Amino acid sequence: MPSNPYETLGVSRDATQKDIQSAYRKLAKKLHPDLNPGDKGAEERFKAVSAAYALLSDEEKRGKFDRGEIDETGAETAPRNFYRDYAGAGGTAGRYESAHGFQDFGDKDDIFSSFFSRRGRGQQSMRGQDLHFSMEIDLLEAVNGAKKQISLPGGGPALDLTIPPGTRDGQTLRLRGKGEPGHNGAAAGDALIDIRVRPHPLFQVDGEDVRYDIPISLSEAVLGGKIRVPTMDGAVNVTIPPHSNTGKVLRLKGKGMRKPAGGHGDAYVTLKITLAPHADPSLAAFVEGWAAGKAEDPRKNLGGNA
Repeated sequence: MPSNPYETLGVSRDATQKDIQSAYRKLAKKLHPDLNPGDKGAEERFKAVSAAYALLSDEEKRGKFDRGEIDETGAETAPRNFYRDYAGAGGTAGRYESAHGFQDFGDKDDIFSSFFSRRGRGQQSMRGQDLHFSMEIDLLEAVNGAKKQISLPGGGPALDLTIPPGTRDGQTLRLRGKGEPGHNGAAAGDALIDIRVRPHPLFQVDGEDVRYDIPISLSEAVLGGKIRVPTMDGAVNVTIPPHSNTGKVLRLKGKGMRKPAGGHGDAYVTLKITLAPHADPSLAAFVEGWAAGKAEDPRKNLGGNA
């Protein structure tokens, strides 16, 4: 590895301070031990780059080096401005620290500077990281609420999760303090659970409303009557008007999704006339002799070749 600090940073001897800082930042981002855990080669190069920058970023030291008054280690000057050498770090051996809290990486609003300023001091408190999970639930669990458990990766203790009534697909639930533990007494992170609602075989969500089909018999369609119809919070009685065709929609007020501001949407039930699974000879005989039924053309308004 080059011992000349200019060669170490990859800059020329007439480089400006801005050029030197730019070269250092680029190499430091690539070689910093926090970004290369366990890579001894990167660690040694980072030490050399830090030493070179400590010398060349100081105008006085740089002048002395250029005049041959000190060597590339800067051994005759005060301790380095930025990162302590492992051998002289004492109780902080194994860490890189700066009197400026890594501010030498750039402005305070610089992303990279912010990253290292949080990690630069070993005793600085840091909130624990949030944990992210994804969970699938049934539609009725989302509508009516439920109690669930989340198993943590690595065999950790399960988390109890309450699904609030009215939870929507894509909603994120937060368990405060159930994330990674904080550092040096800081608060723990949160557990964030992204909810995915499975499609229901009957109910179809349409905003705050719900739509679904209900089969009715031919007798119920012709004569009308009361039937039991399922809803998301239990079955209710519904009146079928006489002479109801397939496709007729009945509105069940307040039987839809829970609204965020309170109340519920509606349920819209579409009637579907369904014949019995087995042929009924008496019905067939009736239809055979039903002249008015044969005369009716339900497709007369379709146009074309219907």
